Amino acid sequence: MEKMNIDFKKTALVLIDLQKGIVASHGGGEVVEKATELVELFHQNQGFIVFVNVAFHDGKDMLKPITDKPALSQKTPDDWAELDPRLDIRKSDYRLTKRQWGAFFGTDLDLQLRRRGMDTIVLCGISTNRGVESTAREAYQFGYNQIFVEDAMKAHSEEEHRASVRFVFPQLGRVRRAADLIGQTNQ
Repeated sequence: MEKMNIDFKKTALVLIDLQKGIVASHGGGEVVEKATELVELFHQNQGFIVFVNVAFHDGKDMLKPITDKPALSQKTPDDWAELDPRLDIRKSDYRLTKRQWGAFFGTDLDLQLRRRGMDTIVLCGISTNRGVESTAREAYQFGYNQIFVEDAMKAHSEEEHRASVRFVFPQLGRVRRAADLIGQTNQ
């Protein structure tokens, strides 16, 4: 495996939906732990970090297509969309709220990354095959280089997670583990 040689002036860490309601429903404690290590790495290197959450104004802004497997429509707790408190979110970090799976469509993510000269994103979060993969596909179409941290993401099932990591992400960028990324950049 080649050394990552991350240029923190051109690389952003983008964390998808590591918010109380999603982390709790997915058993995402391990994902948050790995993500926290990446956040620390980017803070140490003055890197740009984007914390993405999904939230809705009144529910009318929520996608509701006809599908074979409808989304659960349940009342969520008031703190459902709040980012996990274990993440070390600072004033210099960027917070972004999305209204669908992908973090680019309908947001200013591309604009904020380009204004800062970013050409690469390190991507992680929940859910691997929904929010992370949708964001990855959008980023690919915008021409970003991508690094996927496979042990800092999770899906509803291991099968869904593995499908994205094995078949989709290698075609969109590079797949790595958190320890590999942190170890290679701290040498």
